Amino acid sequence: MITATPRPAPLPHALLAPAPSVRFARVEEAAELADLSRPFMRSGALRERPASLYATRAADFLVAEGPGGSLEACAGLCVHPADPGEDRGPAGVLYNFCVAGHMQGRGVGAVLLRAALSVARAQALGSLFTATTGGGGLFLRYGFAPATVRQAPRSWAESLDPRRDARILARTL
Repeated sequence: MITATPRPAPLPHALLAPAPSVRFARVEEAAELADLSRPFMRSGALRERPASLYATRAADFLVAEGPGGSLEACAGLCVHPADPGEDRGPAGVLYNFCVAGHMQGRGVGAVLLRAALSVARAQALGSLFTATTGGGGLFLRYGFAPATVRQAPRSWAESLDPRRDARILARTL
């Protein structure tokens, strides 16, 4: 009788790769943020934004940085005060959420989303909104649910382009 030692199953690539670190973007990374976002704007997954936006709103952006220092993902988090006459506190809007193509499916988006949720909670936001033209699977897995324009911060909802047919998702914090 011949016995063989079973080989362990190979680990998924996501378990082998070191987790990215998440931090706030720096103004000098504006060009890198724009470069990371550009393929998603071209495909229609993100709405067009001028490169200057990334410099003027760098403080909004969380970035997932790989072990070599490259930016693997980014997302803007903007705080919207409660609309006058409403019985709710400030809400956050997650925008320009993107993960570099070569890093998709490796858990980078999940790491970034968990960090964004932590930042939103630390800022005492009551809810977090986003709009997506895709399926929104990552957001749905993290407790987001379909929402209406009426539930969203008015100024943000009014800025959405109806031609994009984006779906609004929200999560109570």
